[in-house]
Amino acid sequence: METPDNATPAEENAEKTTDETAAETAGELTGIAAQDWATASAEPQYRAAVVDLLGALAYGELAAFERLAEDAKLAPTLGDKAELAKMASAEFHHFEQLRNRLAAVDAEPTAAMEPFAKALDDFHRQTAPSDWLEGLVKAYVGDSIASDFYREVAARLDSDTRRLVLSVLDDTGHGNFAVEKVRAAIDADPRVGGRLALWARRLMGEALSQAQRVVAERDALSTMLVGGVADGFDLAEVGRMFSRITEAHTKRMAALGLAA
Repeated sequence: METPDNATPAEENAEKTTDETAAETAGELTGIAAQDWATASAEPQYRAAVVDLLGALAYGELAAFERLAEDAKLAPTLGDKAELAKMASAEFHHFEQLRNRLAAVDAEPTAAMEPFAKALDDFHRQTAPSDWLEGLVKAYVGDSIASDFYREVAARLDSDTRRLVLSVLDDTGHGNFAVEKVRAAIDADPRVGGRLALWARRLMGEALSQAQRVVAERDALSTMLVGGVADGFDLAEVGRMFSRITEAHTKRMAALGLAA
């Protein structure tokens, strides 16, 4: 993710996580993280895990495109509507990259996405925003939680897959746009802050539950996270991973002017 000049602390933290992949050029990576796709994919379980990961990401991007296009209807101005439409277009471009990559590694894209459709659809149905501001908080907080999770996983991927995953997690403009609009709304009516803080906490709980459920239901993906082909990514580290995601969420809440 390219951190803008006025990045929030959480965005800066996410950038540091992304920048750690620069260690590849210094020869510091080991195991699968130091291999390319051609080498790493010789391990069937790893290949299955990557197909799962790309399938989950692809459906997530497609769902994000649909949601942003729908949220644009709630926009109070034409300029806001156009901004969300631009973000939606970026999400669809990311989806196309993932779909093409799945096809390139001989995985049928629709079949790869299908196992994750219900969980993601359920999440979006359970967290449907009731107004424009809730939609902005969801785009910023909810999507950022998912991005943090995928960045954590990316650190354990082969170089080719890692590069793709990080590229599709590029900021589409959600962050600065949401922070600006939400802070302005709270300045205009401080009572808005309490409602949006409750909403963001709900999003956090639902997003983490969804991530844990998706991983638990896919054997190859869970094995990659807790051990096996994942080069030392043990259960304790998974716990620390979710702690880091929670900490980043707290920082984003502060950037929005909301209590965590």
